[in-house]
Amino acid sequence: MSRKVLITGGTGMIGTRLAEMLIDGGYEVALLSRTPGSGRFRSFRWDPTAGIIDEAAVPYADFIVNLAGSSVSDGKWTQERKREILSSRLAGTQLVARELAKQNHHVQAFISASAIGIYGDRDDQVVTEETPPAADDFLAEVCQQWEAAAQGVATHDHIRTAIFRIGIVLSPEGGALVPLARTVKMMAGAPLGSGKQYMSWIHLDDLCRLFMQALEQPQWQGTYNAVAPNPVTNQEFTETLAEVLHRPLVLPKVPEFGLKLVMGEMSEIVLASQRVSAEKTLQQGFRFEFPQLRGALESFYSEE
Repeated sequence: MSRKVLITGGTGMIGTRLAEMLIDGGYEVALLSRTPGSGRFRSFRWDPTAGIIDEAAVPYADFIVNLAGSSVSDGKWTQERKREILSSRLAGTQLVARELAKQNHHVQAFISASAIGIYGDRDDQVVTEETPPAADDFLAEVCQQWEAAAQGVATHDHIRTAIFRIGIVLSPEGGALVPLARTVKMMAGAPLGSGKQYMSWIHLDDLCRLFMQALEQPQWQGTYNAVAPNPVTNQEFTETLAEVLHRPLVLPKVPEFGLKLVMGEMSEIVLASQRVSAEKTLQQGFRFEFPQLRGALESFYSEE
């Protein structure tokens, strides 16, 4: 049975790990890339902003995993940067949807990324997939448009579509954990802002296993939170990280105004409180290998 997966955004942190795990699982993998042929996987050329895609790309695939989008945590959110964050997600998703509307392919499922940023800052309220998106919030607006573009694949092309609202992805290779661990290792670790804001996180390998289960099992369709079942406050996160790294926490809290000064609006990523439920994902039968933060962190830093 042919099991070919096409990944958009496959050179990023999530896509790279997912490709490795898919290969280990007996799948064939190809990436959509602006510069094909530069990595270890087969790749097809595309340029989403120009609306260009190799016409052999979508017909290659049995499954498509759509992760393309410019990182929200690189650089301050200038107006231009914000446009890029939005357009890089929309253009890629719309381009794949356009190709899927043609009848010359055999794609069985479309898995698309979104983010828990859709909920905005919710204090300690537990949010589920039914919680309405935040108003007047840049990331929430991006996620809504991104999900609407992905949903178009389900509605117009009648392809099984699962959208995952991804939490803070933990990996020593990139993402939020790297700067946090660096400051703790330098003995400068401190909770950020009030420290009371909730962080809904997921181990990178659990996220990739979740995508793989969604490819294989037809009951996965609709929207799911991709977060571990035990969100923690920022203070708990920082304390657990310090314990796992065997470092003391020496500083008081990093004040909110200081973060805003350094990061601008991007400080929303670490200051917004998102206590996101994993219940729907658990009810689908997914089992987390790393349901607790300490175990997830120890999987990366147990040798430290």
